[in-house]
Amino acid sequence: MDLTQYGNKIVCQKDAFLCAAKGVSIGIEFQKKLGVGFFGGEGFIMQKLEGDGMAFVHAGGTIIEKTLQPGESLKIDTGCLVAFTKDVHYDIKFVGGIKNTLFGGEGVFFAQISGPGKVWIQSLPFSRLADRVMASAPNYGGKQKGEGSVLGGLGGLINGDNRF
Repeated sequence: MDLTQYGNKIVCQKDAFLCAAKGVSIGIEFQKKLGVGFFGGEGFIMQKLEGDGMAFVHAGGTIIEKTLQPGESLKIDTGCLVAFTKDVHYDIKFVGGIKNTLFGGEGVFFAQISGPGKVWIQSLPFSRLADRVMASAPNYGGKQKGEGSVLGGLGGLINGDNRF
């Protein structure tokens, strides 16, 4: 990200910073609202990238850059929010409903972000990717599925791997 194109400041999720060119400072951005701090997934502290250089942040899956107009808002999963420009308003809202709370699977809070400004959203946060890898690993209770093999489980027997 060239910070000069975004008002010389980007706020991003904790630990998202990878590297930056000279002229960029990395700091912390405290979220002032109590609900954001306790239920926002990232807590009170986010990373603040300021300056006039290039900065690199990481995210997982598909990255969507959305330009919000004044008053336009999005409701997204708190873990999927990667970064936003300095004018974007960030708040946490309760999803609501007993069914969502008990059976939703994604948590009971979401981020509500309002424009104007740019927002970057990821489709697969690293924590979810790690959970999926662990769930698929045979040594951790997952099942070997034989993907990529015409023989499937029979191929495992032939090459000496007796697990199914």
